[in-house]
Amino acid sequence: MSLVAGQGPLSTQPAGWFTPPLAEGTVYIEPHPRRIQAFRGDTVQLDTEHALMVHRAGHPLSYAFPSDEVGNLPHEPVIEAPGYVSVPWDAVDAWFEEGRKLVHYPPNPYHRVDCRPTRRGLRVTAGDTVLVDTDDTVIVFETSLQPRLYVAPARVRTDLLQPSQTTSYCNYKGTATYWSAVVGDTVIADVAWSYPETPPESLPIQGFLSFDATRVDVLAELPSSGTTATCGCEL
Repeated sequence: MSLVAGQGPLSTQPAGWFTPPLAEGTVYIEPHPRRIQAFRGDTVQLDTEHALMVHRAGHPLSYAFPSDEVGNLPHEPVIEAPGYVSVPWDAVDAWFEEGRKLVHYPPNPYHRVDCRPTRRGLRVTAGDTVLVDTDDTVIVFETSLQPRLYVAPARVRTDLLQPSQTTSYCNYKGTATYWSAVVGDTVIADVAWSYPETPPESLPIQGFLSFDATRVDVLAELPSSGTTATCGCEL
C-alpha cells in the first residue's frame, strides 16, 4: 500500500482531491532514514541509512539508493533523484528494514491501521445458512482502503468453516490464512480470512475473521454504506 495505491492521493481513484490539481505524472520522493539491508543468502549486499522513498503513480512503492552504495547489484537510475538508483526487488533473496523482513514491497510510512471495537452489525450468510450475525465486531480503518469489519471466532459458525491452502501477506497485518465454508454438500472456497500472528498495530484483530462479499452474502454496517443495523442477533 502507498500514496499511489487504493484510494491514495496519487492513485487513479483518489478519495479526495488537490486544489489546484497536480500535474500528470507527479512523483513524490522523500528521505527515508531507516536502515535498509539486502541479502543474498547470508551475505549483505546493501546496508544503508540513506535511502529515499519513491511514490510513483502506477508503480509499487519503492526505494532509491545512493548509486555509490549498491555495489554490483543490478540497478537503474531514478531520473527524478539524481545520484540515486533503484534495485529490482528480486535482485536479492531478502530485504530488511530496521531488522524486519519485508515481503513484496517496502512498508509505507504513511500507512496506518486503526482497529476499534464497535457495535456495528455484521451478518454473513451462505445460501440460507447464517455464518455470522452479531454486532460485537472490530472495525478496521486502513489507509487508502475501505473500512472493514472483523469478528471473533466465538461469534462465527466455525463448525462450518475449514482451512484452505490459500495464503496472502500484508506488511501491516501479517500472513493471512483463508477459510472455506462447507454447507451440506457445497464447499465455497475462501469465504473468510484471518491473521493468526499480527504486528502490534493490528493486534486487536489477531485471530479474528473477515468475510469476502464476492463469495458469500455480507451485510455490514459500515460508514456511508447506507446499511441499517438489521443484524446483531447473536448466534
